[in-house]
Amino acid sequence: MKRASKEVGITNGVNRKQRKQLARRIWSADPGLEVMHANAAGIDIGAQEHLVAVAPGRSQEPVRTFGSFTGELLRMAEWLHDCGVQTVVMQSTGVYWMPVYEVLEQAGFAVWLVNARHRRNLPRGKSDVQESQWLLKLHSYGMLNNSFLPSNEIRVLRRYWRQRDLHVKAAGSSIQRIQKVLTEMNVQLGNVVSDLSGETGMAIVRAIAGGERNAEKLAKLRNYRLRASEQEVARSLQGNWREELLFVLKQEIDIYDQYRQRIRECDEQLQGYLRTFADRPSRVPAEPPSSSGAPAAAGARRRKAKGQSAELRFAQRAQAHRRCRFDENRRN
Repeated sequence: MKRASKEVGITNGVNRKQRKQLARRIWSADPGLEVMHANAAGIDIGAQEHLVAVAPGRSQEPVRTFGSFTGELLRMAEWLHDCGVQTVVMQSTGVYWMPVYEVLEQAGFAVWLVNARHRRNLPRGKSDVQESQWLLKLHSYGMLNNSFLPSNEIRVLRRYWRQRDLHVKAAGSSIQRIQKVLTEMNVQLGNVVSDLSGETGMAIVRAIAGGERNAEKLAKLRNYRLRASEQEVARSLQGNWREELLFVLKQEIDIYDQYRQRIRECDEQLQGYLRTFADRPSRVPAEPPSSSGAPAAAGARRRKAKGQSAELRFAQRAQAHRRCRFDENRRN
């Protein structure tokens, strides 16, 4: 292990000549390095096909090509089992590695995912066949670092959250286009309403799309908590109602509503999936009891000024720890 780690350290900051010498040394029959992963295989990931290399003594055809279809991936896993492979190394190429990773992981292999950036100081193979063999050799001598991948349940949860995030960003883009249309009609609602997607902004925008043009009637839709007065809102709503811009406004409101519906669907899916997580006892220490009642009450009064936000953060942390088995304050 120490020798392999030392070789990895050599690759940091090497020049071109030293890199070539290191490549010739590793490609030699006896590079003088300790074998860390004897039962290994290397895969060069591609969009349409994957090249898999094993040690020459394990198969009559040590480098084989498999397609990207699921049946081909299952055949790859079967062939690797026949060759006695236990660990498989591949590079994180786009998203093409994901199906291969899942199939091999389900087949019982220890899959190593290597970040291509971490290999920039290591010499590379000049062809796909050499690349798979090169990955195999580097992995055999322990010269590659495995990337962190969360458990499958966290990966599923992350996929839901990323899909929801896409819809949230798209909904925000729709609000920006609605603001642009209002500005082109010289409806300066954004100058009196800080958030156009809020209660007052959407109520007025929907009324405009529904055919209402009277500024005084539109101003009455303001929420009572809005700082701008009803007269200010009415003055901001005196614009030129161009037909083509009103058409665009209606379409953008419909698109915004569709994204909001997709966000609600993601929330329902997330809520249903989180219920399947096993509970874990909270490690958040309880507040120590007070020796006398008066100081505790005084402390409670002092903490009351902080408001509800601290209590909300605590609840979110405890819920994330219970459902996701993760404590953000204890992560590395």
